[in-house]
Amino acid sequence: MSKPMMQAVKSVVGEKLILHEIATPTPGPGQVLIKVAAAGVNRPDLIQRAGRYPPPPGAPETLGLEVAGTIEATGPDAGKWKQGDKVCALLPGGGYAEYAIAPHGSVMPIPEPLSFIEAAGLPETVLTVWNNVFEMGRLKTGETFLVHGGASGIGTTAIQMAAAWGAKVYATAGSDEKCRLCEKLGATKAINYKTQDFEAVMRDEGGVDVILDMVGKPYFDKNLTILKDLGRLCYIAFLQGSKVEGDLLRLMMKRITVTGSTLRIRTEAYKEKLAEGVVTHVWPMIAQGRFKPLISHVFPLGEADAAHAQMEASDHAGKIILQVDG
Repeated sequence: MSKPMMQAVKSVVGEKLILHEIATPTPGPGQVLIKVAAAGVNRPDLIQRAGRYPPPPGAPETLGLEVAGTIEATGPDAGKWKQGDKVCALLPGGGYAEYAIAPHGSVMPIPEPLSFIEAAGLPETVLTVWNNVFEMGRLKTGETFLVHGGASGIGTTAIQMAAAWGAKVYATAGSDEKCRLCEKLGATKAINYKTQDFEAVMRDEGGVDVILDMVGKPYFDKNLTILKDLGRLCYIAFLQGSKVEGDLLRLMMKRITVTGSTLRIRTEAYKEKLAEGVVTHVWPMIAQGRFKPLISHVFPLGEADAAHAQMEASDHAGKIILQVDG
């Protein structure tokens, strides 16, 4: 008996993203099958498409790291989830499709009052920010926080979460318009890195306790300069280079902690712990209106190629979403 088929986005290095038919997956032990309503687009999707970010062993080769939708079926030992539950989930891959498999521990209820499209922009960004800024970076109420790329999906999430946490927030962005957006979302000041030197601005502001950086090489030395004693520098990407040079004495004298992480390769148990922390601490921020995912553009699933072009151009603010159902 043949398996039911579904539409998913095919990714071949050097070719356009196109829809094709593949077998609908079946949930195994500890997994759920989600009927996808919307999927988030993330920069790692573009890197995987270029052949530089292979999926972990056992993960689907189909793109997509986060979805929102309705649970269609559950495998054995799938925890509390049941058919019909409205959820969002972090995936190891496979989100650009009509159905997707998720480990049960990486599944979270959709927080009220968000739509599927809004919720699809939560898992990858919120878990990344929670992991790096609040757990590894140990951001405390009353501390000062700087996020580079403040108008990105990660940036708009980090600004709102840190401000709701009670931190004083700063951001860098690539235009005056994006800077005003960052300030509207909760940043005390946003710095246009094309026209201002963020190092000089932040030095005048008295320095910073925690920095979330996705730029890499050209910002490393500047980051060290503006970090306060016991500062924390958290890396989640290196869009402009991963190899840096610096004076270790500066780290030692200021007792700076430098961390780096990638979420996709972490164990399911680790992701489950992160998801629990997010539901406990971040979902109430959403319910209270202190944080809401910012959606920049919505594309139909069949226009994934255009969605990637939009992200590549870096002229969006917030999350890019693929609408799958309806």
